[in-house]
Amino acid sequence: MRRHRRAKIVATVGPASNSPEMLKALFLAGVDTFRLNFSHGTQADHAKVHAAIRALEKEVQRPIGILMDLQGPKIRVGTLREKKIQVDAGDTIRFVLNGTEGDKSAIPLPHPEIFAAVAPGHDLLIDDGRVRVRVTGLGDDWMEAKVIVAGAISNHKGVNLPGTILELSPLTAKDRSDLAFGLNLGVDWVALSFVQKPSDVLEARGLINGRAGIMSKIEKPAALERIDDIIQLSDAIMVARGDLGVEIPNEDVPGKQKELVRACRLAVKPVIVATQMLDSMVATPTPTRAEVSDVATAIYDGADAVMLSAESASGQFPREAVAMMDSIIKSTESHKMYRSIVEATQPGEEQTAPHAVATAAADLASAIHARAIVAYTSSGTSASRVARKRPSLPILAITPNEDTSRRMCLLWGAHSVLTQDIKSYEEMVERATFFAVQEEFAQSGDLLVVVAGIPFAQAGTTNNLRVVTVPR
Repeated sequence: MRRHRRAKIVATVGPASNSPEMLKALFLAGVDTFRLNFSHGTQADHAKVHAAIRALEKEVQRPIGILMDLQGPKIRVGTLREKKIQVDAGDTIRFVLNGTEGDKSAIPLPHPEIFAAVAPGHDLLIDDGRVRVRVTGLGDDWMEAKVIVAGAISNHKGVNLPGTILELSPLTAKDRSDLAFGLNLGVDWVALSFVQKPSDVLEARGLINGRAGIMSKIEKPAALERIDDIIQLSDAIMVARGDLGVEIPNEDVPGKQKELVRACRLAVKPVIVATQMLDSMVATPTPTRAEVSDVATAIYDGADAVMLSAESASGQFPREAVAMMDSIIKSTESHKMYRSIVEATQPGEEQTAPHAVATAAADLASAIHARAIVAYTSSGTSASRVARKRPSLPILAITPNEDTSRRMCLLWGAHSVLTQDIKSYEEMVERATFFAVQEEFAQSGDLLVVVAGIPFAQAGTTNNLRVVTVPR
């Protein structure tokens, strides 16, 4: 089954989509990777979904990616005596570390790491920024703040601290339990919430130990300050625009999205654009024009994948949302302006032999009107280097590794095929032409450009380029 588009679709699984029948319907509509959100549901719930996806994979005989998204630390106010407090601009309120039923003079905030890190002048955003307060004074277990944006503070509402770096691991005890569970299941990707600094990624890498790809969710301003290091240490990036849009001005999010997509292309790392892409389709069968434009913008930016959250997890029209996203991607990629826009945002070339070979493959394939670029790839790196160029023709990624074939379900333009290791030039050519015909990329007499690493089956070597003709 071949997708006639380059960008990939990620869909979150939830009550609206967790049955085997709906999972199949979503796959047929266009889903390439399913997201299991461990902020909701039990481990047993996710195990059932995982098993259903793997059964579907066998049925359709195509790799399907599975992304587990860890909850991360949740910072919330405690319990209030009246359940809700109305605060007005200019009011002075007080937060306390210890307390069980607070009021305006003693709002429980049971997070010692906040009191250790915050300083006068720092802002706290409560309930996704609906209430904003600024710290004016503090002690070891109390904090006074002036209300900047009025509103209601209710029990257990979330708190964001955009100007404060918290000495807090992105992996809670729940996350560590979920991570071990997911790795034992065999997920392909692990998304880390609350990444603030490079050491957060290193901590997760030590636990994951190569058993899954590491995807850092960019949702904190602190992460943006160290973004190049975080990208280099990660295997993929998610532009998590929901929390990011709370902690930085909304008007800055589109620019940051473009910067992140470009930085990931330069680093040869897949990048997902996420959050509220077709949000109105949670309750209606069609999106707004602004939402369609938002998805198209991510495609024009060159994102590897776009993601559905509530639309597919709890919405009333999950299949329609996937089909709509598939349609938007196809329409955008076929538009006459698409190639010029994507090529205009092409990152600078890396001065290395593997990148030069991959770039040459893309340019040569276009020049000779080849039908596809065939990339032999053990770890996915060779295919990623070709995809970085965003070529005008498809990438047939041939790999001996099942894990790699599934992870490439997030990689722009890649159609992965699983096969045994090749051992000779002749075998390389034979399989390239065989799979190009079998997967409906080429016919007899067509040209293919083949990229491989010599010696074969050695990860990271992209050093060989060959033009072959499909036998008649």
